[in-house]
Amino acid sequence: MKIAVGLSGGVDSSVAALLLKEKGYDLFGLFMRNWNDTTGTLQGSCSWEEDLDLAKMVAHKLHIPFFFTDLSKEYRLRVADYMFREYENGRTPNPDILCNREIKFDAFLEKALELGAHKVATGHYCRIERTRDGMFRLLQGKDQNKDQSYFLCQLNQEQLSKAVFPIGELSKARVRELARQAGLPTSERKDSQGICFVGKVDLPVFLQQKLAPRKGNVVEIFRDGSSKVIGEHQGAHFYTIGQRKGLQIGGHVNPLFVLSTNMETNTIYVGEGRDHPGLYHSRLFIEENDIHWIRPDLKMEPGRECDYRVRIRYRQPLQEGTLRHEEGMHIIFREAQRSITPGQFAAWYQGEELVGSGVIASRS
Repeated sequence: MKIAVGLSGGVDSSVAALLLKEKGYDLFGLFMRNWNDTTGTLQGSCSWEEDLDLAKMVAHKLHIPFFFTDLSKEYRLRVADYMFREYENGRTPNPDILCNREIKFDAFLEKALELGAHKVATGHYCRIERTRDGMFRLLQGKDQNKDQSYFLCQLNQEQLSKAVFPIGELSKARVRELARQAGLPTSERKDSQGICFVGKVDLPVFLQQKLAPRKGNVVEIFRDGSSKVIGEHQGAHFYTIGQRKGLQIGGHVNPLFVLSTNMETNTIYVGEGRDHPGLYHSRLFIEENDIHWIRPDLKMEPGRECDYRVRIRYRQPLQEGTLRHEEGMHIIFREAQRSITPGQFAAWYQGEELVGSGVIASRS
């Protein structure tokens, strides 16, 4: 079997390649360039050229063929433009999830297949198992601190059938140890942060590529339900629910947090303190067309309800909740959740298995 390893210039994909090489697979490395616009990128962020150089060095070290593909057009059309539209509509997208669904396991996979690969391997901390009836199960990574199954919550059975996750059984510490032992040039490289393939950005500056600043009011909601205007902002679409930094409004004992935004009136509503009740909600709703089942054989029919463990952001501990399928998916949590954010993804699990997900439309 020939496998294409998505070499990103990081330690995780490097060790994924190392493990497959040691197992004797017919292997080649494939690097994708997805973004080269530095607008809004913070100083110190690594360039794609540096990533490319390291990926080449890893391929050379492992004695495997190396290829390069430019998917920047596909990324802009299918991820970046979607991200701009969501922010413009007052929602907060997750570009990493879209990148996996639309680029890594679609456009990138297609390129790998053109080069003769049967499957694509990546450095994700997650696992795949196959059921007796041939269904593919997406499981959490063994390292609970690095589990990345959430980022793959929009994949389908066809994509999983072509995916390989060699480091899913390992801890991050073990991955770095293996990289050091093998003398890989990425062994001490820090993990990437920020938007997938864009890097760490000043979000308002980044969004100003497509979204114009627009002055509006900042309204504080007090715990007794009263409110007052306390300042101005440069555009409600530049702010996300739960955001603390960037408001630049003083005179409070505790930090202010964004509770909600209104795009029609261009208003930001804020509350003082991390425990402000306006930050907490016990329900969310997903539109019917946005419900996705990784395991279609477990799909809930309309009128049914079932208990699952749910995650609404990466690294969040799984939360107990009930899913009710009624003209869309209603998720009711046992405990109120902080900063449920429209545009983000909710993913639900049975045990270790991620079985479905959907885009959050609203919360209550």
